[in-house]
Amino acid sequence: MMILAFPDYLRQCNRIASRLNIPLVEIVLHHFPDSESYLRLPPSLPEHVIICRSLNQPNDKLIELLLCAKTAREFGAKRLTLIAPYLSYMRQDIAIQPGEAVSQRIIGNLLADLFDDVITVDPHLHRISSLSQAIPIKNAISLTAADEIGRFLKQKLENALLLGPDSESEQWITRIAHVTGFDYCIAGKERQGDKQVEITLPTRQYRNQPVVIVDDVASTGRTLGNTGKRLQAAGCKDIYAVVTHPLFCGDAETYILQSGVKSIWSTDSIEHRTACIGLDGLLAGAIKTIA
Repeated sequence: MMILAFPDYLRQCNRIASRLNIPLVEIVLHHFPDSESYLRLPPSLPEHVIICRSLNQPNDKLIELLLCAKTAREFGAKRLTLIAPYLSYMRQDIAIQPGEAVSQRIIGNLLADLFDDVITVDPHLHRISSLSQAIPIKNAISLTAADEIGRFLKQKLENALLLGPDSESEQWITRIAHVTGFDYCIAGKERQGDKQVEITLPTRQYRNQPVVIVDDVASTGRTLGNTGKRLQAAGCKDIYAVVTHPLFCGDAETYILQSGVKSIWSTDSIEHRTACIGLDGLLAGAIKTIA
């Protein structure tokens, strides 16, 4: 086996390669002035190649993934495994209005055509229960970072209330609560637009205890930030946030911190300064199960 690593995820790839005790080669990547991508791979590859890249800011990355996968096949790879800790284009799973592109199905089929295995972490699935429904291959593997997050929180805090900002977060927060032994509750959320989010806290006492807001993705930061504001108004002084995927578009991080959240912790599914929870053990373990 060999890992081919894109430069933007090299640090994490090195740790995965070290755990698996397999060689890693960094892909040579260059962008021409008109933004076209140039890739260069080793001209001779083993039969099983792992391509590792998180798919935030996905439009350029998907084209480069296509170039990489097709070239790897030409240079000897018989089995291609994609590790994409963050997997994009999963939110649009049906056409709500006539004429809409169902991007989950389209991108899922593209990845199924390119790869024999796809491994990701906490994909944002709405109306489907299995990743293989979006990516129709046998080894479409959806992992969860809940245990890693739970162990991290257990080291950081003696006790805390875990707060999920919406019903979708309950699947992660219950598992984190099991690992930590912390109590948890779920808020209500009404989204009216990309940056218009209304949060309703469940009725309970929020004073005199730390509260950790738990979510899978932080994009605009409005869900976490507005939840923080509600907690502050309810008298909570020690507010933290933990997320699996730190997209943090635009002013998201600033907005969250200005809402009363003391610290933001995230996994390293995406390279970011808040990324302090490693996923290399989780991802390497998944590779061992399919190798």
